[in-house]
Amino acid sequence: MVMKFIKIFILWLGMVVVYPAVSQNSEDCLQNLSIFAEYAKVKNYDEAYEPWMKVRNECPSLNVAIFSYGERILKDRIKKALPQTLGAETADLMKLYDEWLENFPTKRNISVKGDIISSKAQAMLDYKTADKMKVYKTFELAYQTDAKSFNNPKGLYNYFKTLYDIYKQGNQGVTMEQLFNKYEEVSEKFELESINLAKKLDVILKKQEDGIPLNSREVRSKRVYGINSNAIGTFLSNLDAIISKEATCVNLVPLYKRNFEEFKTDAIWLKRAASRMDSKECSDDPFFVTLVEALHALEPSADSAYYLGILKDKAGDNKEALKYYEESISLQTDPYKKAKILYKIAVKFKNSGRKSSARNYARKTLNFQPSFGRAYLLISNLYASSANDCGETQFNKRAVYWLAAQMAYKASEVDASIKKLALKTARSYEGRAPSKTEIFTEGNQGATIQFDCWIKSSVKVPDL
Repeated sequence: MVMKFIKIFILWLGMVVVYPAVSQNSEDCLQNLSIFAEYAKVKNYDEAYEPWMKVRNECPSLNVAIFSYGERILKDRIKKALPQTLGAETADLMKLYDEWLENFPTKRNISVKGDIISSKAQAMLDYKTADKMKVYKTFELAYQTDAKSFNNPKGLYNYFKTLYDIYKQGNQGVTMEQLFNKYEEVSEKFELESINLAKKLDVILKKQEDGIPLNSREVRSKRVYGINSNAIGTFLSNLDAIISKEATCVNLVPLYKRNFEEFKTDAIWLKRAASRMDSKECSDDPFFVTLVEALHALEPSADSAYYLGILKDKAGDNKEALKYYEESISLQTDPYKKAKILYKIAVKFKNSGRKSSARNYARKTLNFQPSFGRAYLLISNLYASSANDCGETQFNKRAVYWLAAQMAYKASEVDASIKKLALKTARSYEGRAPSKTEIFTEGNQGATIQFDCWIKSSVKVPDL
């Protein structure tokens, strides 16, 4: 009866028991698995430790819970450890990751080696068990072994940050070029993970837009996707902040010029170089033209067409620029990458004062990726910047801020990575809109105000 209960308990946890690998004391192993899992679930790690160690030592291939819960148990022991036992506890955690890799390198027949090895590297960094070079090499091993499952935003950030720290030390032979290459590699990985999340989130947003209620699982998934998206946004922002100290035009242009002959037939190198120069506003340099023309001649693509559009824009040829921008969109087949290009074009139009075109491209962005919150925020900013240009009365001019606030709130709803910024923006615009006293004085609560300027939209005056 006891054995039957334990088997049911394990199945309830969603775990698969591998009976052939269990020792002669299989019943004891199963009982101890049940005991330590129950304690660990309620975070009573002290009581979980003894039965957990028995299962870990006697039947390590019994269940993956030995390692997923074991990581938590040992981290708790490290947190509580005395100075004389701290070294042994951290060493045991490192050993646990190696055992995890040996016994459960896959999950549902999909490799998780990258996740396990990168978790070890992060722990090495957190508990200072190795120097930066060893930590970096462990992150590198994780990425080279299994980049797909190495997707933790904090780990990816520290993968680059450890290399940056080594570069700044200046005594390990890390070059600026190696640093930039690793930045591009890691930032592309961040973009991939961001797109994967956006695809999942957009399914849920589409359901909400259609007025279909979400079930409890979808509500939970939306919250998790939001948390992960926010984490990606935060760590990617930190990554960009680090590289911005080194990736100046003064450094970039000579570096790319020096390496151009060697890499002028390497489309990936050309694309990364052009992207970095564009993002750092180095596109005024004549060498940017050289990069773009080489890229387009080698491999006409959405990226090369976009950069040619930038060149035409800078030359003042708006018609030709738009032609290349449209070509860029047509050449891109992935809807999420298409959305990114559309947003870039929207920003270009915004910066040049072409508000209607900027909004049109921001809306096109949202057609391909409904969770692209920055597109809503861009529209919000466009509306707010037109407060003095739309409406005949002072009240109506300031009413534009209500419309701007609506777009900012929409951004906060669909994109957790910019939620704080979007809410701050929305509240700021609401503060500039007419006050309750002014609404009362005008006597127009609930009225609709039409904007006949480029906005071509309307807003309802709030009820008092």
